[in-house]
Amino acid sequence: MLDIREIRENPADIRARLKARGGAHWNLIDDVLACDETRRKAETEKQALQSERKQTSKQIGILKSKGEDTSAIEAEVRGINDKITALDAEADAATQRQHELLMNIPNLPHPDCPPGENESANPVVRVWGEKPEIAEPKDHLVLAEAHGLISLEDATRIAGSGFAVFRGKGARLERALIAFLLDLQSGVNGYEEVNVPHVVKRECMEGTGQLPKFEDDMYGTDAGEDGRNQLFLAPTAEVPVTNLYRDTLLTESDLPKKLVAYTPCFRREAGSAGRDNRGIIRMHQFDKVELVQLVHPDHGLRTLEELTAHAQSALEKLGLHYRTIELCTGDLGANSAKTYDIEVWAPGQGKYLEVSSCSWFGDYQARRMKLRFKDVEGKNRFCHTLNGSGTALPRLYVALLEQCQQPDGSIRIPEALVPYFGFHEIR
Repeated sequence: MLDIREIRENPADIRARLKARGGAHWNLIDDVLACDETRRKAETEKQALQSERKQTSKQIGILKSKGEDTSAIEAEVRGINDKITALDAEADAATQRQHELLMNIPNLPHPDCPPGENESANPVVRVWGEKPEIAEPKDHLVLAEAHGLISLEDATRIAGSGFAVFRGKGARLERALIAFLLDLQSGVNGYEEVNVPHVVKRECMEGTGQLPKFEDDMYGTDAGEDGRNQLFLAPTAEVPVTNLYRDTLLTESDLPKKLVAYTPCFRREAGSAGRDNRGIIRMHQFDKVELVQLVHPDHGLRTLEELTAHAQSALEKLGLHYRTIELCTGDLGANSAKTYDIEVWAPGQGKYLEVSSCSWFGDYQARRMKLRFKDVEGKNRFCHTLNGSGTALPRLYVALLEQCQQPDGSIRIPEALVPYFGFHEIR
């Protein structure tokens, strides 16, 4: 969430940067400041009343020592207590309302983000490799059916639409890609591999910003007395991995934390009907290898470039043509201050598919999670958090099948993947 002190000191700048995102969240800043003023005024009045109560209570002791009647002054103290109780309630209500507002306000775009209203304004910042020359590229579903790799029908029978069953060499290829990606990031790029629960608490979802905005997209369970889900199937490893350090005070020497994890991911994809739904491009359950870094605030932007390069390196080692774009202010995710999307070419689709979104959040998530570190001067500060897919499997799988298809119908396996898959081709 945003820093209330920064909102107090620079409300005009905060509004302007939120306006750059589009939408009306900038209007909430006045409400936040009104809550803040109400809370601070109540606290000031409460302190004055507490001082008055202290002085009045002393008089009671003096009067009692003289044997005089203290009933009137005791009634006065009770009146002060009632006023303090009312002020406490007023301050608590204002604090709660302010917290709710801040939890719903998106992050501020970094000043360097390209301006724009939507994805059409996203500039391409890197292109690697060239589109393979394929006379009549086949769709991944055609290729998968020809080789018995994927069955959507089996999955529909088991779980409904939006799921897939990988079979035979198809399942072996999925497993090989996961192992390859984990080994690359842990063995070459220096990430600690972690294996985390696939179910997360509500506060963890709130900490990384999936809630409250995206609850309709999530698979929730274990509703509490208030009717709200308290547990969720993880929508991405970002949630359990980043929350490994929630409510934690690290030391500066602990940073950076570089973590990589594989998890299945679960998303309802509410409101996504008709968007990239062919085959396995958009699924309710899919595999993903996620990169997470917790860093010193001075290193946030530099680390974003590093993390993005680590995600790109997987595609380069597989020899898959891709491009990287930077998201403009109007296309940024709600939690991000700056994001690069990596898109791999899928010739059977005739377009690029996003396989990784690498984001720097500043201290936005850390404030929500109370994730701090003690600097060399002994001051407690919020870490900066970053994450990126390293990468998402379905679209990587699609691009590999479609870019590596051969004229005879076989599928060439990239050399870097052969030790994991065990074969040089699928035929």
